[in-house]
Amino acid sequence: MKVYFVRHGETDWNKAGRLQGRTDIPLNENGRRVAELTREGLKGVAFDTAFTSPLVRARETAEIILEGRGIEIQDEERVIEVAFGKYEGAKKNEADENIEYFFRKPECYRAKDGLESIEEIFAREKAFLEELFHDEKYKESTILVATHGAALSGIICVLKGYEVKDFWKDGLHKNCGMTIVEVTDGKPTILQQGIILYEEDAVANPTWVDKK
Repeated sequence: MKVYFVRHGETDWNKAGRLQGRTDIPLNENGRRVAELTREGLKGVAFDTAFTSPLVRARETAEIILEGRGIEIQDEERVIEVAFGKYEGAKKNEADENIEYFFRKPECYRAKDGLESIEEIFAREKAFLEELFHDEKYKESTILVATHGAALSGIICVLKGYEVKDFWKDGLHKNCGMTIVEVTDGKPTILQQGIILYEEDAVANPTWVDKK
């Protein structure tokens, strides 16, 4: 099994530096363009199936990448973005200290006011990965998983056995950034991490979360 985990393309809220969470924001023009460039970079990869967060920005990214292939794209709630509760739509610098902790000192972050805990992120993603990696139906498959920035950081943490304090240790994937994992007998190996398949200047606005 080989799994390509990809973050969605850019949205207007990405560009404005707003917390998106579960708010269903579509790709913007640049986000669709970057997804198209990613499709070109993956044209030699024979995907068998795909899973996507049910949010439109992730699903549209998967649809663009797989355009014309006739491949089923399955909604997977466990790779949805972290819930930011009442803070969704706010800019990072407009939120309170707890949101600052999420990005700068995650071990001090607390789930309240509709926020999802990092432990909850780890638990749902671990359940998805274990189920997928041990599913005999997909043993020889090549799979696309379209997800989100924080969700993908959580997936990396689960794959590497990181603790909550290390949530951002490997940084944030750029829009349409990708990590490729090979799975043998249920055991994953990261082949490439955080790669992009387009020129940097194709992104109109760089990501607003600093890489650690």
